[in-house]
Amino acid sequence: MAKTILLVDDSAFMRTMLRDIFTKEGYQVVGESETGEDGLEKYMQLRPSLVTMDVVMLGEGGIKAVKDIIAHDPNAKLLMVSAMGQQGHVIEAIKAGAKGFIVKPFKPENVVAEVRRILG
Repeated sequence: MAKTILLVDDSAFMRTMLRDIFTKEGYQVVGESETGEDGLEKYMQLRPSLVTMDVVMLGEGGIKAVKDIIAHDPNAKLLMVSAMGQQGHVIEAIKAGAKGFIVKPFKPENVVAEVRRILG
């Protein structure tokens, strides 16, 4: 069965970049969200293998969304996507249950390596 991914990022450009990277590697992007709140709802519906989660978004930020998803599913696999200078947020997200992070701007091979590490 194909590994499924949910993209949560308020930037359509970033979601498109990630979708392209994942589909080229054989992953199936099953959903996209612009907010943490919608990301939680889509996670509950879709139960993807992995969620990429932007740290800073409008409304509920990525860290709160990570906490909410982990509260519903302690085994959820979340990969944080952060801009340079957001290391404090990344540490908070890892403590909340995220399994790893990638820093923007990112190289496709680094994204794929991190996803493979998390999904096993």
